[in-house]
Amino acid sequence: MALQLGDTVPNFTQQSSEGEINFYDWAGDDWVVLFSHPADYTPVCTTELGEVAKLKSEFEKRGAKVIALSVDDADSHKGWIGDINETQNTTVNYPILADVDKSVSELYGMIHPNANAKVTVRTVFVIDPNKKLRLTITYPPSTGRNFDEILRVIDSLQLTDNYGVATPVNWKEGEDVVVVPSIPTEEAKQKFPKGVQEIKPYLRMTPQPNK
Repeated sequence: MALQLGDTVPNFTQQSSEGEINFYDWAGDDWVVLFSHPADYTPVCTTELGEVAKLKSEFEKRGAKVIALSVDDADSHKGWIGDINETQNTTVNYPILADVDKSVSELYGMIHPNANAKVTVRTVFVIDPNKKLRLTITYPPSTGRNFDEILRVIDSLQLTDNYGVATPVNWKEGEDVVVVPSIPTEEAKQKFPKGVQEIKPYLRMTPQPNK
């Protein structure tokens, strides 16, 4: 059964490049970005894992931890980390799960047999502090991910969790947001004192409320 948005993600205990990890204990009360990559010593994910290391402070600003996964073992991860650090001019500063038995990959649906049963696809899971799955994006093994988009989604999720708004197409931090349909316009004008622009009765915009 595939994990769906709103599901409580399953816990697991697995080896990693930083020792054994119990996922729930490691995650604590933070948001988590769990992302899989097809295999160690592969070119696209070398660039990806380097980029995530460079962006770790941006994830931390949002109260989010990052953790990677592949089906190679921890010794392989440690050797590959040296290559990532060298070629991407960074220092890998987060754990890489060593899912040799594929137990986590199967649990989270990261193996797509019709794509390639021997490797994990490039899936990103964004998990909130309540261990609820809030986002999944699955890429084919050949296509590198855009982690700026992952940060943008976390910004949106955290904003929309705290205010009665949604974020429109291509929204970025600081831009106007959408008033959700469940709030009547007169109530919205009280709730959002910066102003409510009614474009259509169902399409109403307001400045980002926490800016």
